[in-house]
Amino acid sequence: MSFASLEGKTALVTGASRGIGRAVAAELAEAGAAVVLGFHSGGDEAEALAAELGGRAVQADVSSPDEARRLVEEAGDVDILVNNAGLTRDGVLARMADDDWRTVIETNLSSVFYTCRAVCRPMMRKRAGAIVNVSSIVGVHGNWGQTNYGASKAGIIGFTKSLAKELGTRNVRANVVAPGYVRTRLTDVLPEDATAAMLQNTPLGRLGEPGDIAGAVRFLCSDEASFITGEVLLVDGGLGM
Repeated sequence: MSFASLEGKTALVTGASRGIGRAVAAELAEAGAAVVLGFHSGGDEAEALAAELGGRAVQADVSSPDEARRLVEEAGDVDILVNNAGLTRDGVLARMADDDWRTVIETNLSSVFYTCRAVCRPMMRKRAGAIVNVSSIVGVHGNWGQTNYGASKAGIIGFTKSLAKELGTRNVRANVVAPGYVRTRLTDVLPEDATAAMLQNTPLGRLGEPGDIAGAVRFLCSDEASFITGEVLLVDGGLGM
């Protein structure tokens, strides 16, 4: 058996059509898991990746409780849940529209509640399961112009720590991975000076890659992490120190 093997397990990854979610789905499949890729948009990308990985792609809007429940039901007997779906609607608070607040909170935070609620009882019944929720360094340290995003990502941390306390006696683990600044379409639009400032404050001197996050998620999903729950793992090149 290889280190952090996921042979024989079924993993559901939300937001899996691109970026970090895509890398996570590929990493878990490489570890031996049967992967179900949840996606809202980017259907062609998700379907192509699912075919490549020998998995399945299921469209769902996880900001809807009914859609999130359907996604979990279609995924089947889920051993691993990775909540990665998310978006940004940046802007200073004084000018932030109500819809920009609600959309970010519902997509980034409420979706985690909906999917975790759907998987927790089956996991509790079989006394096994691993949940990894993807937060952000912004949820730990904050960031200018991202009060909505920061609130959603900080909420994921508090939610997951509380969930870990509820599920621990049933041998179900819940952890958080908090990426720093990772090279995705969300960071590609940042101004050059903002990127330069981040790199200057990052001891490793580079942006992260989606695969950097995927490896951390794989470890937390594996039996090698069986005594880790309620943890927040910053994968940020040292930016958050």
